[in-house]
Amino acid sequence: MTGTEIFLIAIQALGGIALFIYGMTMLGNGLEKISGGKLEKILSGLTSNIFKSVFLGAVVTAAVQSSGATTVIIVGMVNAGILKLSSAIGVIMGANIGTTITGQILRLAGLENSADTPLLLQLLAPKYLAPVISVIGLIIFMLSKNDVKKSLGETLVGLGILFTGMLTMTASVEPLSELEAFRKLFETLSNPILGVIAGAAVTALLQSSSISVGILQSIAKTGTLKASSAFPIIMGQNIGTCVVSIISAAGASKNAKRAAMVHLYFNVIGTVVFLTAVYAIKAAVGFPFWDEPIGMGGIANFHTFFNVTVTILFLPFTKLLEKLACITIRDSKEETEDDGEVTFNALDDRFLKSPALAIQQSHNAVVAMGTLALKNFTKMRKLFNSEGFNEKTIGKLKDNEASIDRMEDRLNVYLVKLTECELTDYENRRVTELLHLTSEFERIGDYAMNLIEMAEQLHGIDVAFSDSALHELTVISDAVQEIIGMAVDAVKNNDVSVAMRIEPLEETVDLLNETLKSRHIERLKNGECVVESGVNFLDLLINLERISDHCSNIAVYVMGAQKKSKNILNRHEYIRERHEGGDEDYISLTEQYMTKYSL
Repeated sequence: MTGTEIFLIAIQALGGIALFIYGMTMLGNGLEKISGGKLEKILSGLTSNIFKSVFLGAVVTAAVQSSGATTVIIVGMVNAGILKLSSAIGVIMGANIGTTITGQILRLAGLENSADTPLLLQLLAPKYLAPVISVIGLIIFMLSKNDVKKSLGETLVGLGILFTGMLTMTASVEPLSELEAFRKLFETLSNPILGVIAGAAVTALLQSSSISVGILQSIAKTGTLKASSAFPIIMGQNIGTCVVSIISAAGASKNAKRAAMVHLYFNVIGTVVFLTAVYAIKAAVGFPFWDEPIGMGGIANFHTFFNVTVTILFLPFTKLLEKLACITIRDSKEETEDDGEVTFNALDDRFLKSPALAIQQSHNAVVAMGTLALKNFTKMRKLFNSEGFNEKTIGKLKDNEASIDRMEDRLNVYLVKLTECELTDYENRRVTELLHLTSEFERIGDYAMNLIEMAEQLHGIDVAFSDSALHELTVISDAVQEIIGMAVDAVKNNDVSVAMRIEPLEETVDLLNETLKSRHIERLKNGECVVESGVNFLDLLINLERISDHCSNIAVYVMGAQKKSKNILNRHEYIRERHEGGDEDYISLTEQYMTKYSL
């Protein structure tokens, strides 16, 4: 075989690998979109039950077709404080089992057909199956408007491309089986140490054990790969996939780094133990198939057997793995966990591999912003009473406001990154909604801060509101505190019924505001209030009214997110309709709130 022929074979093989990787990516993306992030969300509700953790890890990995992607998500969850390290261990072990499903699917490429084979079985062979499912997938993708159906089409097209890539790789390397040098290469790799290193190196380069196993299966179809060479390579591939989680843990929390180390230790120790056992049994009794060529099915079966066996072997020793990781990544004596940091960690770039999960984490961060703004408003109210004024409280409230501002900056950057991912129409609408909500809650925090500064100013000049003004301030503040709480609840639970109750309360606050302005102006005319407190009281009412306005905006965004339309609900049109439409429920709620907050 000439150098030119070998070069052309290499080009064809690289093209097959490119198609294979692209098909694998499309398949994983399609399955991820179909799941809508639900599989990943289940992981956050894990208990300490190791069997449940292993099972869920296997299911999620089988769905996203990549143990590397699963472990990256797990590292992100541990970094965000969503998952404990002890729960993550089971998921990581299960991920190794789930990734073997790819090899079992690819073994279909080894099906041989003859004239006697039934047509249905012949169609299962990838050379027929690939074009059929690709065409079906393309039709579904082109004709469907539903996001889930389009994702199903994308999944089928991805599977078809994956099989096409596999067939191209297999066809390209087949002529190499005639080369003596090619055969000797795999004889060299029958050395267990070299085999493990080769498998780990290729997988680390490709960053996917599924892809490297697929390439190995295509080589196996040439008949040049013996079991003695394949076994160490497959074990090494499991070690190579750890590079993905180790890289993803860079700059993460110590527990996240420990999760990556657990993945590495699990695979390295498992490989050493299994390799030792295999060669000990071979030396004692031998294996009849050891020097025989291994097929695609044999590689898939050994890959599955190896991962299942190692997982079962390690089930009683999960605490030991955790301890080993903790010894490797030690805590500093002064190190403590900070709630604010956990919130920031929730916006982890690792979650961008799963946009549905990243959106959920962004949603949680927005709720955290709203909750902090509500907390600031609630504590701020005590500052207007002379006995309730406290410098330490003010310092804490200012720290909270700084956290809200940092959350807004971090959320805006994170959500913009999300827009660069491949999103469904619904996910695009969710990102737009979250950007709006982030801005609204940040403005509520700003107005609460304005009120805090007013309280400081009044305390600094030793001026207080009259008893009647304080009573009125309590009534309208009660209403505003309730409307902020409703806005937070509506966002937290995506609750339209709560959102629809906000506008009647907002109108009540507007009416209260007008009434209190008139009353206070009368007090100023009558000399019942000093000018300094009078001006601040009017400014205070303006800020309270604007807070309720932003809560009204939040309600509209929550309701708009539930619409099937791609367009966001028109806030001004909605408010005009509610105010002027004669809606009986709206009128009834407004009357209830007016009675509740009667002066």
